[in-house]
Amino acid sequence: MKIILRQDVLDLGARGAVVNVADGYARNYLLPRGLAVPASESNLKQREQRITVQKTKTEKLEDTAQSLARRLDGLSITVRARTGEAGRLFGSVTAQDIVQGIEAVAGARVDRRKIEMPETIKATGTYRVQLRLHPKITVSIEVRVVAA
Repeated sequence: MKIILRQDVLDLGARGAVVNVADGYARNYLLPRGLAVPASESNLKQREQRITVQKTKTEKLEDTAQSLARRLDGLSITVRARTGEAGRLFGSVTAQDIVQGIEAVAGARVDRRKIEMPETIKATGTYRVQLRLHPKITVSIEVRVVAA
């Protein structure tokens, strides 16, 4: 029996895949649990529409990330932090501090989870930080930490 998977099924396939399985496996396990639907003409058309919508959504997200990357490429921000002796910070500079700096300088909103810091920033100085805006798009910015 030909079916369309609604969810990932171990050793069978990923969501949206059209696979051929034994009739009993489909009738007794996959269909009652909602893991698959029969590969009828209408279900195949719906699958194609979902794939098309997903592709356009992915392309739009990638275009948005690309334009944001062009705006942020080579950006330099300054973060002010309280310091103690020898330029050591009280605490550390967080991803949220970097997000606020980007908003102040470039006016762009970036999710803090997209910021990849190689090490925690606990002293004044200049650091390179990567922003992973999309799985295919990363941009590097310069973060200067100065005493407040």
